[in-house]
Amino acid sequence: MLSELDLIAIYLTFKLASLTTLILLVLAPPLAWWLARSKLFFRPFVESLVALPLVLPPTVLGFYLLLSFSPENYFGAFWLQLTGNGLAFSFSGLLIASIIYSLPFVVQPLQSAFVNLDKNYLEVASTLGFGSIKTFYKVVFPMTLPSFIIAGALGFAHTIGEFGVVLMIGGNIPGETQVLSITLFDHVETLQYQQAHLLSFSLLTFSMILLMLIYGVLQKRQKRLNDA
Repeated sequence: MLSELDLIAIYLTFKLASLTTLILLVLAPPLAWWLARSKLFFRPFVESLVALPLVLPPTVLGFYLLLSFSPENYFGAFWLQLTGNGLAFSFSGLLIASIIYSLPFVVQPLQSAFVNLDKNYLEVASTLGFGSIKTFYKVVFPMTLPSFIIAGALGFAHTIGEFGVVLMIGGNIPGETQVLSITLFDHVETLQYQQAHLLSFSLLTFSMILLMLIYGVLQKRQKRLNDA
């Protein structure tokens, strides 16, 4: 059976993943659109910066974020002055770290969709007098909706599976920063294999179902493209 701390960890994990995904689905589309269309010379630098969490060890990213969250550094001091609370070892710190760490998993599917979007639709929207914002919400968004679903699902799933960044930024504070991956590690360390099996199997099942949904969306999208 799951303990009370396990249930709290599940709640915190899904709260973190949900907030991270919602924020990224607001921040990532404009960035992905710019990356897909910009021809500025520094675009590769921005693209590399966005993709950095894909190749950088999570503990390295977590270490530098932990330094930046310190009250001795500008961002950490600014946050402390603004809210009265520190970022290190807090849920807010976990949220900011998760947004940065999961950013490429949301940006890259959207960027790919925007790159492959038929430019004729944008030209038609322009001739109809649509502005940039109206074109995006009336034309681009409906045509790339499957990619938004995939991007959101990937960001959500990736946040749930975080460990290194979460451990570096949040530590292991029950009810505050102790998410599922940390709880699972605790169970293994204390030889509580039954609880570890239960949590692992639940995460495995959830991940498999989510991946099946993603690939189902991709298959339907490909079928529509082939029939068009």
